[in-house]
Amino acid sequence: MRHRFSRANGRNALTNSQSRPHIYYEAKIKPYSRNKTVPQNHSPEKTIMPSADRKHRRRSPSPRPQQRLLPQQHKHDDLALDGASFSGAVFNLSTTVVGAGIMALPAAVKQLGMVPGLIVIVLGAIITDASIEMILRFSRASKAASYSGLVGDAFGGVGRTLLQGCIVVNNVSSLVVYMIIIGDVLSGTWSDGVHYPGVMEEWFGQYWWIKRSFLLLLTTLIILAPLISFKRVDSLRYTSALSVGLAVVFVVITAGVAIVKVINGSIGMPRLLPELVDQASFWKLFTTVPIIVTAYICHHNIHPIENELQDPTQMKSIVRTSITLCLIVYVATSFFGFLLFGNHTLDDVLANFDADLGIPYSSLINDVVRVSYCIHLMLVFPMVFFSLRLNLDGLLFPYAIPIAYDNRRFFSVTAALMGFVFLGANFVPSIWDAFQFTGATATVSVGFIFPAAIALRNTHGIATKKDRLVSWVMILVAVSSSTAAISSDIYSIFSSHNGVGAKNVLGVENVLNTCLDLEKDVASSGYGA
Repeated sequence: MRHRFSRANGRNALTNSQSRPHIYYEAKIKPYSRNKTVPQNHSPEKTIMPSADRKHRRRSPSPRPQQRLLPQQHKHDDLALDGASFSGAVFNLSTTVVGAGIMALPAAVKQLGMVPGLIVIVLGAIITDASIEMILRFSRASKAASYSGLVGDAFGGVGRTLLQGCIVVNNVSSLVVYMIIIGDVLSGTWSDGVHYPGVMEEWFGQYWWIKRSFLLLLTTLIILAPLISFKRVDSLRYTSALSVGLAVVFVVITAGVAIVKVINGSIGMPRLLPELVDQASFWKLFTTVPIIVTAYICHHNIHPIENELQDPTQMKSIVRTSITLCLIVYVATSFFGFLLFGNHTLDDVLANFDADLGIPYSSLINDVVRVSYCIHLMLVFPMVFFSLRLNLDGLLFPYAIPIAYDNRRFFSVTAALMGFVFLGANFVPSIWDAFQFTGATATVSVGFIFPAAIALRNTHGIATKKDRLVSWVMILVAVSSSTAAISSDIYSIFSSHNGVGAKNVLGVENVLNTCLDLEKDVASSGYGA
């Protein structure tokens, strides 16, 4: 239908009675108008806007001033997925807990003795559960969506930066240790001039593609790179379930071998209490506490897992279930590992599976244990890497949009971190040293000191007497064990360097004593006449 327009008072008036005019109320927002004079028949209630002005207003790109104060909502189809399930969250959190620390637990039990060692492992689970419960409760009070946000609410930007630095140090050291173990299992290692072959060398022989650097590069490109490229932690739920299953396989095999050797009488009763010879052996007991704390660390992945849940109120039950599952795995591994190898338990119990176990199919069992745990570490790697990337990005770009919404920044940070871990995997001499130093500093801070400090700060006034008591206990345990562990490590380093000459002297003395004994035996037998 055609419309007739007539110009009246400098405005376009729509004369077609069948068309509905565009009514704009000046009481809300003044419209844009080219005329500075107000017509005589202007009504303060409503105005018929010209079509040119209406088109200009609809195409105006500038937002209202009120909209600039609202948070930006980043809507992306690739991230708008359903919430995570209870079982998926349990597997992800359990995988974060059960890392390489499980291999150091039998050595910790050897230092403490069977009974005190298992008690300390249980106490570690209880304290870890208490610290995570405080983190969840204070996060809801402060409406913080991350661990660093919670610390920032209590201690400001300095506290947030310090926590993020501790998480970065802890996670980087853990990932480097994972890469070292993977390289040792696949390619082998050298220790005191002796070469211990890996499974690939045992299966295929010595070839150029069996070298450590090439196998680690191949593992990084084929397995690790795709897994660390996920932007949601819930995307790792299936690999996490497989990882927990492989840890259980290791426990079952260790328990089975130990039970068989107990039945045939080839192993004896393990030592129940610690062996205290001198003051140094007493202080060395405290070095086991950081190892156990490292085995339970998962605080950095609490908020990423909770933020993706369908029902965030289930997080407390998820934590309890995961800690209980990991406690069972840890107690079984420590008990059967120390029972099986006794005083010959090495710092990394996986190295004990390089020798003959004294049972049928020993070589096959050793290969199954080493390969299954190697795959387990490959599947744990992306869970630890996830929180490492988040916290490093928070340190470098504190005011940028979330890294999951910036593809260029996401892949740049991911590639840089993966390259750093790959290069650093060749410079850590011992798994025990790595876990002792990081556990005595960064890990103890993340797991004990920061949760306790948040409760004692009590910014929102929700801390109870029990919270304050538990917080002081956690700080006392963390500070005392860390001080003793670092002091013992420094003492051991200097003793090892200064004790070389003493060892040589003792060796010469032993040789002389042996020669004297031989001379006495010869003289008494009459061969010297």
